[in-house]
Amino acid sequence: MTAPSAAHPRFAAALAALGLDAVEVRAFPDGTRTAADAAAAVGCELSQIVKSLVFEADGKPVLVLMDGATRVDLARVRERLGAGTVGRANADAVRRATGYAIGGVPPFGHVTPLRVLADRGLLAHTTVWAAAGTPHTVFPIDPGALIAHAGADLADVAETRQAPA
Repeated sequence: MTAPSAAHPRFAAALAALGLDAVEVRAFPDGTRTAADAAAAVGCELSQIVKSLVFEADGKPVLVLMDGATRVDLARVRERLGAGTVGRANADAVRRATGYAIGGVPPFGHVTPLRVLADRGLLAHTTVWAAAGTPHTVFPIDPGALIAHAGADLADVAETRQAPA
């Protein structure tokens, strides 16, 4: 199903404020809560799904945008932010910081301004898909535009894969 009204109302307002109200929001009744669910529903590669992950760096929320096939390296995030500690935010902290539930956190349109890091790996695609504010909705966007609209700092925060010895 495709409908701008499928987006969470707060996110729909954020799209409109950015001049993106013509963005195609797709709704999937079976859900897009995980990156794998979203990739299967959309019919794209797992790496084309944008995970919007909230962490706490020295107690302050930070959003990391990462492709769906890759894990975040917390040491790299800590180094990039100059933080003493970085850990995954719990569900309550995510909702307080963003206004959205885990599984539906969009890359922008949050209730509080957040520091945002976007992993450079997102630029490997011409189109990526991100949550539209609910665990059942996603929207396509050019990764460069995503990074710009999210006000993200481009960073290398993906885990690096070790070659087998």
